[in-house]
Amino acid sequence: MVPLRWQALAQLVTVRFREFFREPEVIFWVYGFPLALAFGVGFAFRGGDQPLPDVDVADTSDHARATQIVQRLNQVRPQDAKDLVQVRPLKECEQRLRVGKTAAFLVAHADGTEYIFDPMRADSVHARFWAEAILARGNDAPKETHVSEPGSRFIDWFLPGLIGANIMGGGLFGIGFVLVDMRVRKLFKRLRATPMRNSDFLLSLLVARLGFLLPEMATLLTASWLWFGLPAPTINSFCTLLVVILAGASAFAGIGLLLGSRTEKIESISGMINMIMMPMYILSGVFFSSKRFPDEVQPFIQALPLTQLNDAMREVMLEGQSLLDVSWRIGILLAYAGVTFALALYWFKWR
Repeated sequence: MVPLRWQALAQLVTVRFREFFREPEVIFWVYGFPLALAFGVGFAFRGGDQPLPDVDVADTSDHARATQIVQRLNQVRPQDAKDLVQVRPLKECEQRLRVGKTAAFLVAHADGTEYIFDPMRADSVHARFWAEAILARGNDAPKETHVSEPGSRFIDWFLPGLIGANIMGGGLFGIGFVLVDMRVRKLFKRLRATPMRNSDFLLSLLVARLGFLLPEMATLLTASWLWFGLPAPTINSFCTLLVVILAGASAFAGIGLLLGSRTEKIESISGMINMIMMPMYILSGVFFSSKRFPDEVQPFIQALPLTQLNDAMREVMLEGQSLLDVSWRIGILLAYAGVTFALALYWFKWR
């Protein structure tokens, strides 16, 4: 039997679960969409040989040397491939690079080879150095060893970031957006007439979100371990990972409560949530490492909750770090949760 003090909280949590399961489309967006996204991205980066960069060779007065360059570059490509390097007019090479059909093109001069590429495009830089390496080496093909062990692939690094992004989106939209939606639908007037505390109402949203999160994370993690071949966890690492996930979910749930505590319009909360999420999508190591940014902004990046969540999950899932090793990251996430919940409780208004 629930103690009298917590009966209001228990009823509010029960209401949240009932409301959730009465809307089938919400179930899809919470559970189905993240899994579909994980599978889609996972298939894109799961494995297999990456295609060689597309390059052209400009037709200049030294046509014989341009033809020789084309032959050297095509030696590493299947002869029946559709993306064989070709000699093209200079204007056509420039146009193809401009519209993204090629990553770079080469111009044969009497005193050497000129590489035309965009230094701001990763594929263009890759094509430039790939072509230079092919032309510089001898006829003997170098020995290659492809990394394919679980834990060392890009998909292994990427999936924890994808899970962290789902936790962030669920906390902000699943609480902040819902809170404002309830205010817009005038539900607060009915709730305010019931005998409950403000803290119980806000805490019920947080507890319900954690309850929704567990099946979602179980599905994503099971797919990561069984389908994509991430290293299987031990009991200790699994428990540590669960603590990290709950701490991260609490942090973003607290931020969602804070954003929705006084916001009165759906348009406003949507803009505020996107304003919070977009910098963390870019800076916090979801799609590429946060270490690529300059040292001057690293203190700011490390202060972001998604950075701590992603780094903690990668350290536990890929490096086998213990709870003690990531405790300082968990502490930062719990500090976010405590401070934002306290501020949301202080600023919350029913109207």
